[in-house]
Amino acid sequence: MDVGASFQFLVDELETDWHVLAPDWRGFGQSEWCTDGYWYLDYLADLDALLDHFTPTERVRLVGHSLGGNLVNAYAGVRPHRVSHVVSLDGFGLPEEGPELAPAKITGWLDALKDPPAFSPYADLAAVADRLQKNNRRLSRDKAEFLAQHWAIALPDGSARLASDPRHKLPFPTVYRLEEVFAIWRKVTAPVLWVGARDSFVQRWLSRQGGSGDALAERMAVLADARCVMIEDAGHMLHHDQPSAVAQAIEPFLSA
Repeated sequence: MDVGASFQFLVDELETDWHVLAPDWRGFGQSEWCTDGYWYLDYLADLDALLDHFTPTERVRLVGHSLGGNLVNAYAGVRPHRVSHVVSLDGFGLPEEGPELAPAKITGWLDALKDPPAFSPYADLAAVADRLQKNNRRLSRDKAEFLAQHWAIALPDGSARLASDPRHKLPFPTVYRLEEVFAIWRKVTAPVLWVGARDSFVQRWLSRQGGSGDALAERMAVLADARCVMIEDAGHMLHHDQPSAVAQAIEPFLSA
């Protein structure tokens, strides 16, 4: 349920002046909720529209985190002429799924549609900050309070609710097909920097993939020009945990 404002800590650590656009994806933060739902390809279409609006003639540097990291990897493969550099923060694709999971995934999705997910209410914005710190032990109080103002909406009675659409919690009805992802990545012509977090659950995901060797290296090998750095003492929200280290990792790459 992240928001574009989460990148503020990272932007504050950049040494060079950059023109940074950090939008809220559809149904997140201050973006409107969508009645027709949220599908992975819709996010690619939104990114395509944003770039057509803000930079229709220039190649861009794309930086994404988690879902956004996977999206910028994919966009660079389907629109390679639009992208000059790609940075993916802890977004290396999802765990591979076999076709035998398809029936259960569709059943789970149909069941969830009948009983849609919801967010619990919060007593106030301070309670939202408390939850953010509970979810991430590395998050300082000042950062948690800053994020709470963007992640949540204060209601007239003083209580708060998360700004994002709870339907983002619906399970995916589709099987994640790694061969399709690899086909897209092979079309990427821009240099790619993957920035991982040493203590992220994503590393555990990849370690369960099996195969003959390092799953992360196997995925990187699909890309024509890819490199990877790991951020120490950081979890999945590495741009919150170690914004300075992340900035030092990505800025020379983006400046090259």
